[in-house]
Amino acid sequence: MDAIRNGWFSEISELWPGQSFSLKIKEVLFHGKSDYQDVLIVQTTNHGRALILDGIIQCTEFDEFSYQEMISFLPLCAHKNPEKVLIVGGGDGGVAREVQKHPLVKTFVQVEIDDMVIQQSKIHLPFMAKGFDSPKLTLEVCDGFEYMKNHQNEFDVIITDSSDPVGPAVNLFTESYFKLLKTALKPNGEH
Repeated sequence: MDAIRNGWFSEISELWPGQSFSLKIKEVLFHGKSDYQDVLIVQTTNHGRALILDGIIQCTEFDEFSYQEMISFLPLCAHKNPEKVLIVGGGDGGVAREVQKHPLVKTFVQVEIDDMVIQQSKIHLPFMAKGFDSPKLTLEVCDGFEYMKNHQNEFDVIITDSSDPVGPAVNLFTESYFKLLKTALKPNGEH
């Protein structure tokens, strides 16, 4: 596998000039190419399991909680009554795991374009993917843009948990995305 050399995975990206991040790999748990991106899940020596999409580290078992909690609870706590929530992305299930913990959330929808990420996270990242088991959750495998076009003025909070601005996530960093997101929020919504 080209991404792993001499037992090391190194993320080197033009998004982060002058730096790289490397993980010592014990085992490749899954490697596949979905319709959208390259999906790699590995067991590392010091960071537990890691999800890597298109060569970019998305999360590691060692520190994923800090990201998942902050991206979830900051917008949830900014709204006085976040009963209905939309998660765009988040195929590993970590944000769903955190959103379902909030006592005021009655229902939430998660839209993820890449079913391979969801299915492989359920198998290899169960500590995050347990969020998919919430009875409050409706999980839709579809494009977040298309979903929001058909669900206007519906959500109290919208959380975007995307990968970096490459591959299928590139559109989630555009002005048109944020305009559409605003129309899917109720008048007093948060994102």
